[in-house]
Amino acid sequence: MKKYLLSIALLAAVAVGAKAQNTFGIKGGVNFHKINTDNLKESTKAGYQVGVFGRLGSEVYLQPELYLGSRGGKVSTDDNSFSSDVTFTTLNVPLLVGGRVIGSDALNLRVMAGPIFSYNLSKDQSISGNLAGAFADFGNYKKSTLGYQAGAGVDIGAITVDLRYEGNLTKVNDSYGQRPTLWALGVGFKLL
Repeated sequence: MKKYLLSIALLAAVAVGAKAQNTFGIKGGVNFHKINTDNLKESTKAGYQVGVFGRLGSEVYLQPELYLGSRGGKVSTDDNSFSSDVTFTTLNVPLLVGGRVIGSDALNLRVMAGPIFSYNLSKDQSISGNLAGAFADFGNYKKSTLGYQAGAGVDIGAITVDLRYEGNLTKVNDSYGQRPTLWALGVGFKLL
Protein backbone atom coordinates (compact mmCIF):
# COMPACT_ATOMS: atom_id res chain seq x y z
CA MET A 1 0.00 0.00 0.00
CA LYS A 2 2.87 2.39 0.82
CA LYS A 3 4.35 1.71 -2.63
CA TYR A 4 1.09 2.70 -4.29
CA LEU A 5 0.79 5.92 -2.28
CA LEU A 6 4.43 6.78 -2.94
CA SER A 7 3.94 6.08 -6.67
CA ILE A 8 0.82 8.29 -6.80
CA ALA A 9 2.58 11.09 -4.89
CA LEU A 10 5.60 10.87 -7.22
CA LEU A 11 3.35 10.87 -10.29
CA ALA A 12 1.44 13.90 -8.97
CA ALA A 13 4.72 15.76 -8.26
CA VAL A 14 5.99 15.04 -11.79
CA ALA A 15 2.66 16.14 -13.31
CA VAL A 16 2.68 19.42 -11.37
CA GLY A 17 6.33 20.03 -12.27
CA ALA A 18 5.67 19.22 -15.92
CA LYS A 19 2.67 21.56 -16.02
CA ALA A 20 4.88 24.44 -14.87
CA GLN A 21 7.07 23.85 -17.95
CA ASN A 22 4.17 23.95 -20.44
CA THR A 23 2.73 27.07 -22.07
CA PHE A 24 -0.13 27.84 -24.42
CA GLY A 25 -0.61 31.05 -26.36
CA ILE A 26 -1.84 33.00 -29.34
CA LYS A 27 0.28 34.34 -32.17
CA GLY A 28 0.10 36.46 -35.28
CA GLY A 29 2.47 37.92 -37.77
CA VAL A 30 3.51 38.73 -41.31
CA ASN A 31 5.24 36.61 -43.90
CA PHE A 32 6.99 37.28 -47.16
CA HIS A 33 6.48 34.46 -49.62
CA LYS A 34 7.10 33.42 -53.20
CA ILE A 35 6.70 30.36 -55.38
CA ASN A 36 9.97 29.17 -56.87
CA THR A 37 9.28 28.05 -60.44
CA ASP A 38 11.41 26.45 -63.13
CA ASN A 39 12.43 28.91 -65.90
CA LEU A 40 10.30 31.87 -64.71
CA LYS A 41 10.97 35.03 -62.68
CA GLU A 42 9.50 35.07 -59.17
CA SER A 43 8.34 38.01 -57.07
CA THR A 44 7.78 38.14 -53.33
CA LYS A 45 4.39 38.94 -51.80
CA ALA A 46 3.37 39.80 -48.24
CA GLY A 47 0.89 37.75 -46.22
CA TYR A 48 -0.34 37.05 -42.71
CA GLN A 49 -0.60 34.30 -40.13
CA VAL A 50 -2.74 34.01 -36.99
CA GLY A 51 -3.27 31.08 -34.65
CA VAL A 52 -2.31 29.26 -31.46
CA PHE A 53 0.77 27.48 -30.13
CA GLY A 54 1.75 25.24 -27.27
CA ARG A 55 5.19 24.70 -25.81
CA LEU A 56 5.99 21.54 -23.88
CA GLY A 57 9.25 21.78 -21.96
CA SER A 58 11.71 24.50 -21.07
CA GLU A 59 15.38 23.92 -21.96
CA VAL A 60 14.42 21.57 -24.81
CA TYR A 61 10.83 21.82 -25.98
CA LEU A 62 8.24 20.54 -28.43
CA GLN A 63 6.10 23.31 -29.96
CA PRO A 64 2.99 22.27 -31.91
CA GLU A 65 1.10 25.09 -33.64
CA LEU A 66 -2.09 25.59 -35.60
CA TYR A 67 -2.56 28.75 -37.64
CA LEU A 68 -4.35 30.25 -40.60
CA GLY A 69 -2.16 32.04 -43.11
CA SER A 70 -1.76 33.35 -46.61
CA ARG A 71 0.97 32.51 -49.06
CA GLY A 72 1.57 32.39 -52.78
CA GLY A 73 3.58 34.35 -55.29
CA LYS A 74 3.89 36.13 -58.59
CA VAL A 75 5.72 34.63 -61.55
CA SER A 76 6.36 35.94 -65.07
CA THR A 77 8.39 35.25 -68.19
CA ASP A 78 11.52 37.31 -68.85
CA ASP A 79 9.70 39.43 -71.45
CA ASN A 80 6.55 39.71 -69.25
CA SER A 81 4.36 38.14 -71.97
CA PHE A 82 2.98 35.76 -69.35
CA SER A 83 2.39 36.30 -65.66
CA SER A 84 0.52 34.62 -62.86
CA ASP A 85 -0.41 35.81 -59.40
CA VAL A 86 -1.73 33.33 -56.85
CA THR A 87 -2.60 33.60 -53.16
CA PHE A 88 -3.58 30.64 -51.02
CA THR A 89 -5.37 30.72 -47.69
CA THR A 90 -3.80 27.83 -45.78
CA LEU A 91 -4.26 25.91 -42.56
CA ASN A 92 -0.75 25.21 -41.23
CA VAL A 93 0.37 22.67 -38.63
CA PRO A 94 4.07 22.89 -37.72
CA LEU A 95 5.60 20.58 -35.12
CA LEU A 96 8.82 22.20 -33.97
CA VAL A 97 11.58 20.96 -31.70
CA GLY A 98 13.56 23.72 -30.05
CA GLY A 99 16.00 24.57 -27.36
CA ARG A 100 17.05 27.48 -25.22
CA VAL A 101 20.40 28.91 -26.29
CA ILE A 102 20.84 31.43 -23.46
CA GLY A 103 18.69 33.02 -20.81
CA SER A 104 16.15 32.15 -18.15
CA ASP A 105 12.36 31.70 -18.04
CA ALA A 106 11.89 35.50 -17.98
CA LEU A 107 14.19 36.27 -20.94
CA ASN A 108 15.66 33.74 -23.33
CA LEU A 109 16.95 33.22 -26.84
CA ARG A 110 15.96 29.97 -28.52
CA VAL A 111 16.23 28.07 -31.82
CA MET A 112 13.73 25.70 -33.39
CA ALA A 113 13.16 23.49 -36.44
CA GLY A 114 10.71 20.89 -37.62
CA PRO A 115 8.19 19.76 -40.22
CA ILE A 116 5.08 21.68 -41.30
CA PHE A 117 1.94 20.40 -43.00
CA SER A 118 -0.03 23.00 -45.00
CA TYR A 119 -3.51 22.53 -46.42
CA ASN A 120 -4.83 24.96 -49.04
CA LEU A 121 -8.31 26.08 -47.97
CA SER A 122 -8.79 28.47 -50.91
CA LYS A 123 -6.98 29.89 -53.93
CA ASP A 124 -7.19 33.29 -55.61
CA GLN A 125 -5.37 33.21 -58.96
CA SER A 126 -5.02 35.34 -62.07
CA ILE A 127 -3.18 34.40 -65.27
CA SER A 128 -2.52 37.18 -67.76
CA GLY A 129 -1.41 37.20 -71.36
CA ASN A 130 -2.64 35.37 -74.43
CA LEU A 131 -0.94 32.22 -73.23
CA ALA A 132 -3.55 31.41 -70.58
CA GLY A 133 -4.84 28.47 -72.63
CA ALA A 134 -1.36 27.10 -73.30
CA PHE A 135 -0.54 27.25 -69.61
CA ALA A 136 -3.90 25.91 -68.40
CA ASP A 137 -2.20 23.35 -66.17
CA PHE A 138 0.01 26.06 -64.62
CA GLY A 139 -2.57 26.64 -61.88
CA ASN A 140 -3.28 22.99 -61.08
CA TYR A 141 -2.12 23.25 -57.49
CA LYS A 142 -2.13 20.46 -54.94
CA LYS A 143 -4.38 20.80 -51.90
CA SER A 144 -1.55 20.17 -49.41
CA THR A 145 2.21 20.35 -49.03
CA LEU A 146 4.81 19.09 -46.59
CA GLY A 147 7.68 21.37 -45.69
CA TYR A 148 10.08 22.40 -42.95
CA GLN A 149 10.65 25.45 -40.77
CA ALA A 150 13.81 26.62 -39.05
CA GLY A 151 14.41 29.78 -37.09
CA ALA A 152 15.13 31.60 -33.87
CA GLY A 153 13.07 33.39 -31.29
CA VAL A 154 13.20 35.39 -28.11
CA ASP A 155 10.88 35.29 -25.09
CA ILE A 156 10.48 38.37 -22.89
CA GLY A 157 8.14 37.42 -20.08
CA ALA A 158 4.83 36.43 -21.69
CA ILE A 159 5.75 37.88 -25.11
CA THR A 160 7.39 35.68 -27.72
CA VAL A 161 8.89 36.75 -31.07
CA ASP A 162 9.96 34.32 -33.80
CA LEU A 163 11.73 34.70 -37.15
CA ARG A 164 11.54 31.60 -39.35
CA TYR A 165 12.34 30.35 -42.82
CA GLU A 166 9.98 27.85 -44.42
CA GLY A 167 10.86 25.64 -47.35
CA ASN A 168 8.93 22.83 -48.99
CA LEU A 169 9.76 19.19 -49.44
CA THR A 170 6.91 18.70 -51.92
CA LYS A 171 5.97 20.69 -54.99
CA VAL A 172 2.68 22.56 -55.04
CA ASN A 173 2.54 21.96 -58.83
CA ASP A 174 4.58 19.14 -60.40
CA SER A 175 4.30 20.42 -64.00
CA TYR A 176 6.42 23.51 -63.41
CA GLY A 177 8.47 22.56 -60.36
CA GLN A 178 6.65 25.08 -58.18
CA ARG A 179 7.68 25.15 -54.51
CA PRO A 180 6.50 27.85 -52.10
CA THR A 181 9.01 29.39 -49.68
CA LEU A 182 8.58 32.10 -47.08
CA TRP A 183 10.09 34.13 -44.26
CA ALA A 184 7.77 34.71 -41.28
CA LEU A 185 7.97 37.15 -38.40
CA GLY A 186 5.52 36.28 -35.64
CA VAL A 187 4.62 37.77 -32.27
CA GLY A 188 2.84 35.73 -29.63
CA PHE A 189 1.47 36.04 -26.14
CA LYS A 190 1.63 33.20 -23.61
CA LEU A 191 -1.78 32.78 -21.97
CA LEU A 192 -0.81 29.90 -19.65
